[in-house]
Amino acid sequence: MPDTIENLCKTYTNLTDEEIELIKKIEVGLQTMANLADADFFIDCLTTDDATAIVVAEAKPQNVPSSYKKTVVGLLAEPQNEPAVARTFKLGLPTKQMKAVTQEQAHVIQTVEPIWFEGRVIGVLIEEKHADENDEMRDRIRFSNQSYEKIASMLTRLTDESLWLAECIDEALILVDMDGYVSYRNKIAYDLYSRLGYTTDILGRAYRVVALHGSNLEWFDQDANYSGIEVNTSDLTLMVKQIALKNNNVDFAVMIQDITTLREKEKEIILKSVAVKEIHHRVKNSLQMIASLLRLQGRRAKNPGAKKVLEESMSRVLAIASTHELLAKVGVDQVNLREVLENIKDSTLRYFLEPSMDVTVAIKGDGFQVDSEISTSVALVVSELLHNSLQYAFDDGREKGEIIIKIEKRGIYSHISVSDNGKGFDINTIREDSLGLSIVFSIVKDKLKGTIHVRSSDLGTCIAFDFKDKITNTIDNVT
Repeated sequence: MPDTIENLCKTYTNLTDEEIELIKKIEVGLQTMANLADADFFIDCLTTDDATAIVVAEAKPQNVPSSYKKTVVGLLAEPQNEPAVARTFKLGLPTKQMKAVTQEQAHVIQTVEPIWFEGRVIGVLIEEKHADENDEMRDRIRFSNQSYEKIASMLTRLTDESLWLAECIDEALILVDMDGYVSYRNKIAYDLYSRLGYTTDILGRAYRVVALHGSNLEWFDQDANYSGIEVNTSDLTLMVKQIALKNNNVDFAVMIQDITTLREKEKEIILKSVAVKEIHHRVKNSLQMIASLLRLQGRRAKNPGAKKVLEESMSRVLAIASTHELLAKVGVDQVNLREVLENIKDSTLRYFLEPSMDVTVAIKGDGFQVDSEISTSVALVVSELLHNSLQYAFDDGREKGEIIIKIEKRGIYSHISVSDNGKGFDINTIREDSLGLSIVFSIVKDKLKGTIHVRSSDLGTCIAFDFKDKITNTIDNVT
């Protein structure tokens, strides 16, 4: 790439050899910046006509898709397509968050910084991201803890001409020289210390005096070359990180990130989680109370038909309550479907398995996360099918029976079947006015956006249904 830069600059620009060398030095860190920012980076220089710019260097991010399919090095950047580039060349000022059209006719958001040499803008450094990924922090590079070796490498290569690159970092940056004095601080660091009540610039002051974590620097792990500590001061929560450099008379760098908003949001999430748990807990208790009232009413009912209706209603209420019981434990709107069905099985056997019946119920298959709407609908369907099997499949006098509930995750649609080894029935005689089956067919079709299949013979019955997932992350596989 350096040879390409030199050839392009000498062919299409008026840059001097010294200016070209500075462009080549900046290009060395271009790939690191692209990877850290998850963005495309370019260096453009003005052509000899001073109207259009030419791309002399590029770096595509390695962790996310680039906006470009092909290289654009050597292509022109027209002012009408990239107004941010034209503005920065004309005014010598950074341009943040401006829309542009790439050479491949894709829409992007550009942040442009001027490259200065002896009082003249000789080029621009461009950061580009997809237009639909725009956010308020796009104009700054965000770093993870794993990136600090790369940051240290970049910082040790900073020269007086390229110190402006430090202004692209989204954290306060302080460089401390070998004598322990602040030799550089970026604008974010200046603003942060002003917010903390410092009336004079920290530049040139002893770092021990202005260190936010206190004057004792022994916590810094010299062997690890990197250490971090969380500090609370002036109603702010700050993450202070030190990086050993030992280069160019710089002892170490300090990077300070304001994580106050992050910690406040974490507290809000915890409070909301507690509130959600309490809501689901109260709903569960209310539903269980309703089920208890239905059970008491059922015991007093003398009409067999009324008694049956009350028992079925109780079963449906308990099915809904089972989902809220799990939601009350986790505090989020997602539950493990297998756990829901285990609760359904336990409550159904507890209330509806006659003492004279020897029937086992087994659940096989996958456990995965679904939202509360899906889990409630599935719970109602499975509860209805399980109740039907217990009520009708083994009433021919047989001594033992088995019911298997099988869960299968199949990508977009998942599959559940409830099968028994009972007496079976003629599927052509299914009553359309049966409330239970009407509920099953209606929920599968309207709520779960799936299909239902019924198969029965004298060897048993299997009713299976598919349902569309809303959440596809599998938590575990249970066999």
